[in-house]
Amino acid sequence: MRLSGTLSLYMGRQYLQHVALVFLLVILTILIADTIELLRRASGSDKTATLEIVLRMASLHIPFMAQKALPFVVLVGGIVTFAKLTRSRELVVARAAGVSVWQFILPVLIISALLGGLFMMVINPLASATTARFEQMDATHLRGSSSLMALSKSGIWLRQGDAEGQSVVHAERIDQDTTTLHDAIIFLYAEEDHFVGRIDAAEARLEDGYWNLTDALFSAPDEPARHRANARIPTDLTLERIQNSFSPPETLSFWALPGFIDVLEESGFSSVKHHLHWHSLLAGPLLLCAMVLIAATFSLRFTRRGTWVLVAGGLLTGFLFYFLSDLVLALGLSGKLPPILAAWTPAGIFTLVGVAGLFHLEDG
Repeated sequence: MRLSGTLSLYMGRQYLQHVALVFLLVILTILIADTIELLRRASGSDKTATLEIVLRMASLHIPFMAQKALPFVVLVGGIVTFAKLTRSRELVVARAAGVSVWQFILPVLIISALLGGLFMMVINPLASATTARFEQMDATHLRGSSSLMALSKSGIWLRQGDAEGQSVVHAERIDQDTTTLHDAIIFLYAEEDHFVGRIDAAEARLEDGYWNLTDALFSAPDEPARHRANARIPTDLTLERIQNSFSPPETLSFWALPGFIDVLEESGFSSVKHHLHWHSLLAGPLLLCAMVLIAATFSLRFTRRGTWVLVAGGLLTGFLFYFLSDLVLALGLSGKLPPILAAWTPAGIFTLVGVAGLFHLEDG
């Protein structure tokens, strides 16, 4: 398949212009909607969020929402590009000159894949940092809590592990400024989850590589309890790891996720959610290519009623994509599907549908 450099550059430029325009419109809409929602939440008298804080939070949320909206942006931008070129008969002339659908769509596919890679490797780390800051500000100014950790009615639960075994740490509350657990209980387990002892401490302060226990009571099966005013228990946990384990995986960058998944698995935490998110990021470039294929299927046969057909088809496709993605991801989180399969299924299905549609269009 021979490609024309002039045609490829022209197609790529047209596509980038329309995607950029749609992207700006979507981001502006998201910014306005986020600002209105945050103002509504901050309207209570017991909240500390000012207009300046609300605007900062809305701005911090933009990179994360941009990632979510990118497939829809590429779909609409592709539809606008191909529809415009079809209406002006430029693609009709190109096909009459012997240029196949695959020849003039390949540059757009390459740009979409590169765009997906850019968002995955560059924009995602930025979005992770801004999302973590957004969550922190939301907890402080809107939810009225300075801690981002997941607390239940029974307190906070942590789990740590090493070569000798694992231990479960429970505390009634935590002082995040000093990383101190109050009324802490540490359950000690040897290999194969064999219970070997328990430590009750008035306080457990997290230091570099160990818990510093105050007023600790050591007890074990068939042994008398021992009291120690101060004691140290080794740990590989840090405040950052504890926070991240209770924070959504969206607050971790693409580059940090693999290492953190290993830490979760070594410590006994479930890493399904993080595995699923990481593979969803990896599937991003393929998903954008699938959106281009779907857009071309809708746009290359334009009729007098094509405007309504394109609008309806684009909206329906976008709805089906987000519905299918949420459904499959929910199955992955529940353990019904392996995380890799759940993450790659939406991109794979839409790619196959787009390829089948273009084959039918080309042969027809």
